[in-house]
This record gives sequence, structure tokens and C-alpha cells, in this order.
Amino acid sequence: MSGGLHSWIHTAHLVALTVMFVATNLVIGRELPTASSAPDTSSFYRGVNLNGPPVVIDGNQWEGHEAKWLQCNDRAFENQLVPLDPPTDPERTKMIRSSRWGGNEVTINDIPPGRYTVYLYVWEDNDPEIYHVSINGAEVLSRHNSGRAGHWDKLGPWLINVKNQQIKITSKGGAANFSGIEVWQGERDSSTEPSTAEAEFFEKRIRPLLVNHCYECHSSESNEVQGRLLVDSRSAMRKGGDRGPAIVPGDPELSLLIKAVRYGESQLQMPPDRKLADHEIADLEHWVKMGAPDPRTRATKVSHKTIDLNSARSFWSYRPLVTTVVPTPTKSTARNEIDSFIEAELEKRELTPLPLADKRTLIRRATFDLTGLPPTPEEIDAFLADSSEHAFESVINRLLESPHYGERWGRHWLDVVRYSDSAGDNSDFPIPQMYLYRNWVIDAFNRDLPYDQFVREQLAGDLMESNSWDERNQRVIATGYLANARRFGSRVDDYPTHLTIEDTIDNLGRTFLGQSINCARCHDHKFDPITIDDYYGLYGFLSSTRYPWPGIELDQMQRDLVPLVPAEQARNALIAHQNREKELEAELARLERELSEADNANRPALKQQLAAARKQVNRHKKTLPDIPYAYAVAEGTQVDDVAIQFKGNPETRGEVVRRRFPTVLGGQELSVNDLSSGRMALADWIVDSANPLTSRVIVNRIWLHHFGRGLVTTPNEFGKQGKPPSNPALLDWLASRFIESGWSIKSMHRLIMQSRTYQTESVQDPATIPGDPANEFLSGFHRNRLDAETIRDTLLFVGGNLDTRSGGPHPFPPSSEWGFTQHHPFKAIYETNQRSVYLMTQRIQRHPYLAIFDGPDTSVSTPQRATSTTPLQSLYFMNNSFVHQQAELVAARLRSERSDDSSRIDLVYVRLLGRPPYQEELSAGLHYLKAVNVVLAEAGKTSEESQAQAWVSYVRSLFLLNEFVYVD
Repeated sequence: MSGGLHSWIHTAHLVALTVMFVATNLVIGRELPTASSAPDTSSFYRGVNLNGPPVVIDGNQWEGHEAKWLQCNDRAFENQLVPLDPPTDPERTKMIRSSRWGGNEVTINDIPPGRYTVYLYVWEDNDPEIYHVSINGAEVLSRHNSGRAGHWDKLGPWLINVKNQQIKITSKGGAANFSGIEVWQGERDSSTEPSTAEAEFFEKRIRPLLVNHCYECHSSESNEVQGRLLVDSRSAMRKGGDRGPAIVPGDPELSLLIKAVRYGESQLQMPPDRKLADHEIADLEHWVKMGAPDPRTRATKVSHKTIDLNSARSFWSYRPLVTTVVPTPTKSTARNEIDSFIEAELEKRELTPLPLADKRTLIRRATFDLTGLPPTPEEIDAFLADSSEHAFESVINRLLESPHYGERWGRHWLDVVRYSDSAGDNSDFPIPQMYLYRNWVIDAFNRDLPYDQFVREQLAGDLMESNSWDERNQRVIATGYLANARRFGSRVDDYPTHLTIEDTIDNLGRTFLGQSINCARCHDHKFDPITIDDYYGLYGFLSSTRYPWPGIELDQMQRDLVPLVPAEQARNALIAHQNREKELEAELARLERELSEADNANRPALKQQLAAARKQVNRHKKTLPDIPYAYAVAEGTQVDDVAIQFKGNPETRGEVVRRRFPTVLGGQELSVNDLSSGRMALADWIVDSANPLTSRVIVNRIWLHHFGRGLVTTPNEFGKQGKPPSNPALLDWLASRFIESGWSIKSMHRLIMQSRTYQTESVQDPATIPGDPANEFLSGFHRNRLDAETIRDTLLFVGGNLDTRSGGPHPFPPSSEWGFTQHHPFKAIYETNQRSVYLMTQRIQRHPYLAIFDGPDTSVSTPQRATSTTPLQSLYFMNNSFVHQQAELVAARLRSERSDDSSRIDLVYVRLLGRPPYQEELSAGLHYLKAVNVVLAEAGKTSEESQAQAWVSYVRSLFLLNEFVYVD
């Protein structure tokens, strides 16, 4: 990277640091209403002659290039000798033939917030050019053909919402001549109507030709539009399809339509079945030479999948939640409504619920369930001694108040949202601030933050009103959910932001709605009623959002993070940071001067000092000002609706889609008066009680983690590719009850865990239930293996060396030392005795322990852990040094707490398995310890050494029991 580019990026990086909420410029909305479809309520606001004096155009006074509110540094060009095609009035002619080019970038300032219509005059003085036009970074016109010398266009209308008093028009591609800009307040379409003679020619000669030969494949009524080209409206023909605009008014030679009908190119021949008659081709050529006058002012667009809403909403997951009547089984042993639903299904299948589990089994199940840790012997004894009818309820309440509850259930959520402490790009840059989001999730579960609020804060916490600075900071941190989307590649100029947005939409759809919305990125969903328009309706919310920059190989500095201090403090920190940089650069300059003047004797020492000073400057530039930051999102500088990207390619665009919710879920559109990204509205739509998916999805997740299997066994897929619920009435009743409870997850825990269904014995042998061998209908409890984190945490817990403090930041190398590349990416493992939820996790490599025991995939959503059985797992327990260390600690604790082997065996069984040993287990244990002591004594070990090592060996053998890693 050149020094100049590095300096520019660094300067931009520092400026961005003080921006907490970025003002947005515009919303490029839906298709403009035309004269035939909506009344014109606009009024002329401002016009500017970009390279000339004030002029009067169409009776409106325009200002000249010296207007104070105009900013344009492009080169000036004028050639008043080129004849314009088509000819126009003298004032407009002079304005058009004097233009600006070489950029282009034109900014109009001091525009009050509101809704405006923009037109751009362009012309060609030489050979044709192809270029794209954007407003405030949002492309509004692609592949515009400027035509031959003299051709001019009044481009637009483009409808925008101005928010921060600025409109910036730019171009890229070929050289563009910008002549003038016309701005109207309100919505306007000033497309000129054809004259009577022109309209008559079109209706008699052109429309019949297009209808008879083109409309079958190229109209909005076509079953499948070919080449994404429509010829059934004026705007559609000028916009064109895959190859570009169909016509260049006034120039048949540059018009693709004329080339196609002439059959001059083997790959471009239309109509495909036979060539038009010569007189028909001549009519089309004459029409284009006339300027292609066209009375079809109502815009058309390529039709996409039409959803039969009544049919779509008949699918189980899209049906509205309804009040479900609780069934009354004939032989009911129900403790609450859940049992009634379960027993009713069992009755249909002539199945009988299993007996209740014993109290030891129940407290072990509940404690692992809610905290991910085993119950202590003291907790087991207290529960056994409590004979009251509310004994188990008291256990549940105690566990829900434990800080370990949030660590356990927060981990479940982090699985679903594919949490990672690194970015996922080719170099997998670390994200030092990401732990704040992880801790926010844990705290949210511990606080029982209502789920609807939990969703809102993750999607739009930065847009919510807060009662305190701390509340504001926590809500900003919550948007780390969006910020943690995966990053891709290592390039800067063509950074694939669209892939990060795709990753966000994919996770958002699966996490909150149980929908594979990303399947509609390139085409309408093949199975579910989700269209490509639905996908890009959601895409606009996220493309209007500023994601933080984690650093990549070619731009290694973090930027666009959100300060967690007031703006003034952030500015002061920035100034101090910049002043320190100036000091270092001044010292560097001084050493460079001294070196240039030094004699040979002093040069070696000065060279060393200079190298150190240069390194110090570079290190400082890679650091942030000394204030806390959140890796979070903010409002984008470009707020807009987006065009459909055909085949998911952002370079091939179709119609602009208004930001909205999927049609099958209501299709609510963002208000045209909403100048924000719209994330707040999106969050509200997701948690609207009228949306049938959100509550169904989350209660199914809660049920899954209590029973090891969801009522819907595809928890991220509630569409047609997923499985239907085993008990749909129960699912809907739970979803309704969840909303009625105020979206309280802890209330749902209490409801589920106090049911008889939760408290039954586990199914030891599925063959004993011939009518339900998979235990789908819950005759008894599912036996579940502990997940990776719980196994590790349990080993630490029983060893007495679990660090129960909340996890903080990871010991990443300082940003000043970052130099990661795709060939030398960031990779690290940080050992800790804290709970496993606090382990540092990466995207390009899995933590080696978590990989062995089916830990989550941090690149995609993990709705449910797989449970594999591999030799590596057994070998880990047999040979891993961590397991050996924990066995030593467990053995040492036992020997210090009890004086004889019998009582030690009693205690270790309770500590590891939640129950005392059976008599045969006690006898076998005593026999084993005695035999090992003999062997060790014969090997020359002292009595103390023999006893210690025998107990370590015995504990390791207990670690290998299935019962240690399974919960009944």
C-alpha cells in the first residue's frame, strides 16, 4: 500500500471514530408515480447549470456554477458547435453543451429534509460512452449509453428522501458529461407526451408490431421474461435488460432493438423464429430516429413469483396463532396444560406415560438443564430432605436465579447466531470487542429480558430511546448480533459487502423466523412462499446499516466502531490521539533531517533511531483512541431501497424493491416518511404478535433444550423443507402462552419443568415403546448426552478449580502488532479455567476440544448440537492432560474431605453421577483401589504415593462411564 493511500485510510478511520450515529442522506424508493397513475403534487425547487451562468429552463430560474450550495471539482468542458440531437430551445442547448466531466461528483448542499425528485441532464460530444449513475452512493441508472456526438438526455426522474441536507450525484465507468441538475419537491414525472402525429405513428405502426412479435416473451404478462427485457412501456424499453437499454432515442445504430431485428449478429436476432419484414424494420428505425416517442407512460416491471396468500397461509407455520382448547384425556395424570396435550396424543396411539423420575434424577436433570453444571451433594441432600409439594418448584426458582443460568442458556443462543470472536475473512481478524455482545446475551437471559425486547435490541438497539447512558451503551452492544456477521475476502476496493449482508439475512431468517430466506437471493424460493422481492425487501434494511470494519489483510485497522462514551469525550480522545501522532511524526521528520546532514560516524546510530521512530509511528496509526468501543452497527451513510441482484450478483440489477417484510408474513412496507435504515420497524414486525412464526420458533427452541428434541425437529426450518410439529396444538398453545406471559423465557421454563411430562423417567430402551420407538410423543424423557461445554465445565467443577467469574476480553495481540494475511491468518487458543462459554472461538479454525465433542460451527447457525460417538472422544478421556489434571484434583479433594475409601467412593459417586454407589459398585471400587495400591507398592511407590495415584486412576475410570456424560 502506498504511503498516500495508507495516510488517506488512516485519516478516514480516525474521522469515523467520533461518529456514533451517522446521518443518512436518502431513501431511493419505489417506482415513481407517472402522470397516468398518480397526481403530480411537486413544485420546482432548484436547478443548476453546472458549467455556466444562471439560465431559465421551462420557465424556471436556474442558478449557475457559482452557486454557494454547489460543490463540484470536475473538469469543465464546452463545445457550442456540436449540433444537438434532438434539437431543443436555445437556453437549454447552451446549458447542455457546457458541462462538467472527469469524476463525476456533484454535491448539492443546504437542502431541507424531505421528499424530492431529481433529474440529470447529460450529453455526448464525441464517441459513445457507457456509464453508471448513483445518488449518494446508491446506483440509480446502470449501463447508460450516451449515444453519438450531439445526443443528449434528461435522465430520471429519481425519487429520494433527503435527510442531512445533501444530494451527491456521481458516475463510474465511461466519461460522463453532466450538464445540469433539476430538483423538484415532492414526486414528479415530467416525461413529455408524444405529439398527435407521433402518437398516431406509434399506435398504427409500432405498438401492433411489438404486441405481435415481442410481447409473448418481453412483457410484464409473460410467463417467463426473457433476458429481463420488457418492451411494453416507455421506461422499460429505455432501461433495457441483460444487455442494456433496448433503444437509444434518436440513434438507431446504437439501439440494441434495431441491431436485433436486423439479424446482423448471430447471437442477437429477434424475433427468434423469423426476421421481420423490411417495412417493419424500417418503421422501427424511423421511430427510433424520431426519438422513440411513446405514449405508454405507465411503468412496467418484470413480474416475479405471485403468491397465493390464502394457499400459502394454509401451511401450518404461516397460520395465525389461535386460541387452543386444552384437551381432556380420559385417564389424565396431568399436572398442567402441557401434560393434557401430551397425554391426549399418547391416548390416540394407545401409549401410557412412564412413571415419574426419582428425586436424584430430577435434580441432576434440572441443574444441568438450567445451569450446565451438576448439582452439589449439598443441593441434592437439601432437595431430598424437602418433602413439600413445592420442593421442585423451589429448585427451579433457585437455578433460574443463578448467574450460571445465563451462561448456559446464553450459550444456546450464541450457537444459533453463530457467535465468533473473529471476523471470518481470509485472515480471520480477531475482534477484541466482541465479548461485550456475548456478555450482553448472558446478562439478558439472567435478567429475563422479555424476548420481544431481546429481539428489538439486537436488531435496532442503537435506534431505541434509552433512560441512561449505560442503557444506551448496552443496547448499542446488543447490535453486535448484526455486526458479528461473517466477513469475506481480503480486498478493499471491491470488498464483497453483499456476502456479509447475505450472511446476516440468512441468520436473521433462521434465528427469528425459522425460514431459509437466503434461498430467495438469486430466485424465488423453490419451496416456500418467499420471493426474490421479499429477499431484497429485507436486504435494504441491512444495506442501509453501517457495519463495523474488523480489518482485513489490505486494510488492517479497525474502524466504524461505536464509542461507548459521550461524543465530547470521544472527540477529546481523538484529538489526543491525533496530537500524539503529530508528535511522533515530528520526531520522525527531525531524525530524517539529522540523518541527511550527519557525517558517516553518526549515520548508523541515526538509522537505528529512524527505523524505531518509523515503526512507532506505524504502530500508533494502527491503534484506536483510548476509549471503550463496541463492535456494533449504526445507521449507514447511504440509506436506500435496493434493486434486485440477479443471480445474487450486485453488478446485474433489476427493479428497486421497497424495504418491507415478506409478503406471506404481512408484507408491511417501510413508511416513505421513515428516513432511517428501517431496522426498528423490521424488529417490530418480527415480534408483532400477529406474526405467527417468531413465538413458535422460540418456544420450540426452549422445548428443544429441555427435552433434547423440539416439537418441530428442524428448529431453523419451519418451511416445507422442515418437519411438521409432532404436537401442533401444544406448540400453538405454548406460543400464545409465551406472548401472554410478556415474552418471558423464565416463565416458559417454569411452565415446562413443572409439567409431569418433564419429570418422567427417561426411556432406557426405545424398543419397549413399539408405538413410538423414537419417543416422538414423549411417553418418557429423552436421555441426552452432555454437550462439549458442559462436559468441560463439569470436569472443572468437580475438580474444584472452576473460575466462576464472568469472562472478560481475550488476550489478543494489540492491534498495533497485527499483520495477519490469508497465508498467515490469526490463529490462537487461550486456555482458561472459566466456563466454556467464555472460550475464544474463531471462524476459520475450531477450538480443538470443541471440535472433538461436536461444538458449534461458528460460520453458520447451529440450531441443535450433533451427537457423535468417535474413538477420539474416548481417547480424549483416557489420555488428555486436562482430564488427568482434573482427575488429580478430584482425587485430592476426596482424600482431604473423607478419611476412608468407602466414604470417598460414596462422595465421588454423588459428586460425579448424582447418586450413591450400588453395593456392587462400592465393592468393585474398594477392590480396585486395593489392587492398584499393591501394584504401585511393588513398583517402589510409598504408601502415600500409592494411595494418591490409585485414587487418580479410579477417578479417571469413573470419568469414562457413560453415566458421567449422560443425563437421564
